[in-house]
Amino acid sequence: MLPGVWDRLCRFACTQTMKGISDRPETTAGSSPEAARPHLSVVIPVYNEAFRIPSALRQILDYLEGRGESYEVLVVDDGSTDNTAERVAEVCRQTPAVRSLRHPANQGKGFAVRDGMLNARGEYLVFTDADLSSPITEAERLLEPLRGGYDVVIGSRALRREWVQPRQPWLRETGGRTFNLFVRALAGLDFRDTQCGFKAFRREAARAVFSCQTIPGFGFDVEILYLARKFGYRVLETPVHWGNDARTKVHPLRDGQRMFLDLLRIRWNDWRGKYRSQPRPRARRSAGPGESEGRSQKNRQED
Repeated sequence: MLPGVWDRLCRFACTQTMKGISDRPETTAGSSPEAARPHLSVVIPVYNEAFRIPSALRQILDYLEGRGESYEVLVVDDGSTDNTAERVAEVCRQTPAVRSLRHPANQGKGFAVRDGMLNARGEYLVFTDADLSSPITEAERLLEPLRGGYDVVIGSRALRREWVQPRQPWLRETGGRTFNLFVRALAGLDFRDTQCGFKAFRREAARAVFSCQTIPGFGFDVEILYLARKFGYRVLETPVHWGNDARTKVHPLRDGQRMFLDLLRIRWNDWRGKYRSQPRPRARRSAGPGESEGRSQKNRQED
């Protein structure tokens, strides 16, 4: 898709979705189809993951079944050229709670996550990588703060370094820290780790943020956090267990350059007014002891 067309579509979707959020009346259980929403949606972007998506789905489904709450799993196949689609289709036939979306060509992780989050139906939405570098059982570390009043909760590898096993190679860790310095300087975000692929949203926040997302590549994480802050949502960074997978598709040099340019694009988009639409403010829980609006909290979750 041409960049100009993608940008115009994103801006139109942002405006329309924000209007829908502002104008939508509150409903009560049983009064509308909203009452039938699953409690939790898990979104998984995939690209050529045939070798591990069956195992990942089994682990996710086992975890969700044990929770005793309604759920759905939405797999977004971003133009895989292996037999990922066939593997996912097998699970979909066996498990109605698993759905899939398929892109005809590879568009980028950010594009896939955006598509999944805007099509997910849950009240709480989590997206996770197919390699489950953060085990799906860590989802409770994200969901508990959402139930306590936060709108967005992001998993972090930087708050509890001892929870990261195995660790990334030195070059990747150094590149990640350097990128984080640029994130702080150019995007004004004070999070220690914006790139962990394990994040959770309340439905309202997800609709508002992802409808305005414009970056289709790996830099999308910074953009959605920038938007969440801009729109006044309460964001918490919380530590999660995480293990490096050597088969990662992120190339530190090629993708690092693109992500740096994405930081500049975020500021440019904001200056041009692409992020101008904002959702209607809503009442929020006051910050508790040791907490602050939108900042990280190192020790909220205990091992």
